[in-house]
Amino acid sequence: MAIKQLSVFVENVEGSLAKVTDALAEENIDIRAMCMADTQEFGIIRMIVDDAPSAKQKLDDKNLFLSVNEVVGIAVSDEPGGLAKAVRVLADNHINIDYMYAFISVSKKNAYVVLRVDDNDAAEMLLSEQGFTIVTDDDVSRI
Repeated sequence: MAIKQLSVFVENVEGSLAKVTDALAEENIDIRAMCMADTQEFGIIRMIVDDAPSAKQKLDDKNLFLSVNEVVGIAVSDEPGGLAKAVRVLADNHINIDYMYAFISVSKKNAYVVLRVDDNDAAEMLLSEQGFTIVTDDDVSRI
């Protein structure tokens, strides 16, 4: 049930992010979550979008270097400690979190989190057993 994440590698120069976001806008693709990290020369833009296959094709057409990875998406209670409960489940079961970032949401009931872990299936099973809602690619377009 993992969701698709696009990781776009760009030069750390003016206009690189605009090239990516313009390309997605041309195809009416909605970015649901995004994070960026950089080094002195390059950056990586990680994104969850509402139509990953179309986004990949469009970015490929623009000659951008990218990969598609599967990540875990979960809904956590939008309250103090909501995220801590999910992180504790994974820590107690020896599942490492490589990185994470949040989804946007208009709901005040849940926050949405993207997790890159070393075992997606185990993480999803454990979190689901503890009552966390696992977010799918289909859910992304409805959030």
